[in-house]
Amino acid sequence: MADALKETPHREDLPRMGSAGILRDGRYMAPPADKDGKTWVRTTAQIQASPLDCYELWRNYAAVPLWQEQIKEVRLKGKNSHWVMQTRNGKTIEWDEELMQDEPGKRMAWRTVDGDSYNAGEVIFEQAPGDRGTIVTVLQEFGQGRLKTLADSLLNRNPKQAVIENVRHFKAFMETGEIPRTEGQPHGPRGVSGTIKAEAYGEHIDTPPGLERKAS
Repeated sequence: MADALKETPHREDLPRMGSAGILRDGRYMAPPADKDGKTWVRTTAQIQASPLDCYELWRNYAAVPLWQEQIKEVRLKGKNSHWVMQTRNGKTIEWDEELMQDEPGKRMAWRTVDGDSYNAGEVIFEQAPGDRGTIVTVLQEFGQGRLKTLADSLLNRNPKQAVIENVRHFKAFMETGEIPRTEGQPHGPRGVSGTIKAEAYGEHIDTPPGLERKAS
């Protein structure tokens, strides 16, 4: 009888910690809520390339400025990496990152250890069903640093939107070597609402060059 009282036949399995967040029934749960000066974002893309090829491009620090917005240079600094970002007004922001996990073809995790801004995150490379490329999942946290938040350093660019755009750029660069851009395309007056949206979504930020350095 005592054993029967301990049984919980209708109990749901507890979610487990997994790469890029918490998994329940094989699906990611929502990332933590933004609070206490921290902002979270998770985004996913299916890329027509192998997990190892995706990992190797992401791991190639010299190529990061070709697909990440506003990053001008990434160089190795011992076991860490030193990042240089240039904002819209020409101001330079720099920080050092520590690579905490490095599993070729599977996963990378990092965190800021010094500098003008704070962020931490991980990227997961998983074989897509039916061998249709790779599912790349990024979970990233932004926190308060010397510039308050990374949103300040991006000059009105929402950090969540920045991560989403960078993953889009990574997909395009991985698959084609080029990144689509809209600079130079004509459009009429956008009004107050259009201008506000352009600022909020960072449409004023230059598209990374990819291998094609001139706008088409």
